[in-house]
Amino acid sequence: MYSRRDFGKIALGGLPLSALPGAAIDSSVNGVRLGASTYSFRDFPRTQGQDIVDPVIKALQFCRVAEIELYGPTIELAGQSLPPEAPAPYGMPRPPRAARSEEQAALEKSNREALRRWRIATPAAHYQAIQKKFESAGVRVVAYTVNYTDAFTDEEIDATFQHAKALAAEMIATSTTLSMAQRVAPFADRHKFLVALHGNSNLTDANRFASAESFARGMAFSRYFKVNLDIGHFTAANFDAVAYIRENHEHITHLHIKDRKRNDGTNEQFGDGDTPIKQVLALLKEKRYPIRAFVEYEYLGLRTSPEEVRRCMDYMRAALA
Repeated sequence: MYSRRDFGKIALGGLPLSALPGAAIDSSVNGVRLGASTYSFRDFPRTQGQDIVDPVIKALQFCRVAEIELYGPTIELAGQSLPPEAPAPYGMPRPPRAARSEEQAALEKSNREALRRWRIATPAAHYQAIQKKFESAGVRVVAYTVNYTDAFTDEEIDATFQHAKALAAEMIATSTTLSMAQRVAPFADRHKFLVALHGNSNLTDANRFASAESFARGMAFSRYFKVNLDIGHFTAANFDAVAYIRENHEHITHLHIKDRKRNDGTNEQFGDGDTPIKQVLALLKEKRYPIRAFVEYEYLGLRTSPEEVRRCMDYMRAALA
């Protein structure tokens, strides 16, 4: 096992990719395809104008992950002068975002406009080159995360579908609202491209995805809309993830695996929360549902994010062995 100090060297490019274990990666266990969201590595240091593809690839190889949901900011270059978002302290909800000064608000607005321009102007070849880099490392981009907000223009939404196709992704995964999903639906129809709707545990906002009913409403917007079920959030909202998967498996593309307490409780290390991770994995194994199970690291452990993701992957492997 690498130490925190050793992995810091790896993430910063101290070792070539070939120096890491797992050049040929297989993260399937007994027919269940395991992987991770690169959102899990959102704490990696960033430099404005640069992506973090290389250190993320090294982390994935270290974790022996063959399939990913590629978090947009992992590969985007613009608007990175703000500090990266770190996971919440272990066992605690993420603290509310601090109030922004006028200068910070202006910087955020400038970054957002720069990001929009970059998304629209960047050619497909840029994304194809990134896809090739992952492919050469033994990692497949299954989904591309684009979290649609009201700030997206139609031209920008359309560009994200072009990006996902250039990445050879099977779908776009999005944490969004019902109103934005309705805006995105015509683009999914035009591109004939899947969009997986991600939920959370917020049951007080009728515009958010959380319940089975909200997912059904979202999927009614387009035949290309499916569900990216986050079993941690679903459990925190006091729903039964096993029952939902059993009843709706044909509409689910992939799962986010995390462990949370019920009653909108905290993120916990795998096995310490109320989320039925082992039961969900057993169901996938038994029924042979073609649903991938991707780690989304949200708690803050005592180790680096790659070490924690590897522990999560090992937990799932053991549960399926």
